[in-house]
Amino acid sequence: MKLKRYWLVVKPGILFGNLISAAGGFLLAAQGRIDWALMLATLAGLSLVVASGCAFNNCIDSDIDARMARTRTRVLVTGVMSRKAALAHGGVLGIAGFALLWFGANPLAFACALFGFAVYVGVYSLYMKRRSVYGTLVGSLSGAVPPVAGYCAVTGRFDSGALILLCMFSLWQMPHSYAIAIFRLQDYQAARIPVLPVVKGIDRAKQQIVLYILAFAVATVMLAVGGYAGYGYLAVACATSLWWLKMALAGYRQSVDERVWARKVFFFSIITITALSVMMALDGQPHAMGGLVVV
Repeated sequence: MKLKRYWLVVKPGILFGNLISAAGGFLLAAQGRIDWALMLATLAGLSLVVASGCAFNNCIDSDIDARMARTRTRVLVTGVMSRKAALAHGGVLGIAGFALLWFGANPLAFACALFGFAVYVGVYSLYMKRRSVYGTLVGSLSGAVPPVAGYCAVTGRFDSGALILLCMFSLWQMPHSYAIAIFRLQDYQAARIPVLPVVKGIDRAKQQIVLYILAFAVATVMLAVGGYAGYGYLAVACATSLWWLKMALAGYRQSVDERVWARKVFFFSIITITALSVMMALDGQPHAMGGLVVV
């Protein structure tokens, strides 16, 4: 149990999801020419940084977590783990992760991870989450960092491919997060977190879910239009985006159970982003690496 608490405090589900997207970005850029040492350092470094951010987030949110049914059994809320231990654990993980990225990958991958960590812990967790309806939008930037950092670890530059990945994964976060906020509405109300469904209502959140899925669909297609991914990826991107959009539009039926509907939209969002991460890895296009350099 003593070791288990150190694992639970880093939010394993979030950690695994970010690992898949980071691998997708890395393999998209690698185009089959995989430097295994670089891949190991990049994925391990990013995983440690994400784990560190989650540990710090748990420390910051322990008072909020105590008011929510979904989170009131977390180790810091129940007292199984002390805040001091969690902070120390997060600090060690962060130092190890950033060191791996600096020495094992490149300064750009390190900078991407640092940006994501600063946004998630410093801007989102410490300030925006509790004070603004735009907290979800700010948090979406940090959630998009792992695939971008994975991509930049290979290319050593932030080009149009990295920009598309940033847009894709940021846009995906929005309907994904709003769906959670709808089917967990009572939790967010109890914790007084100003997410869109709480502040503006569920109908407004439904509208935003549809609009963000449309924007996400355009961004996913751009990866193929820009020559970074092939027709197999494009077929999966179109199929998943259209089906996700169909599910979102079903929320406007008068007979719909909004909690059940939102839960379905949420679960399909995970299927969508996982499928796209896999297809990025399998169906990248080598000639695309000459894309427009942004930085």
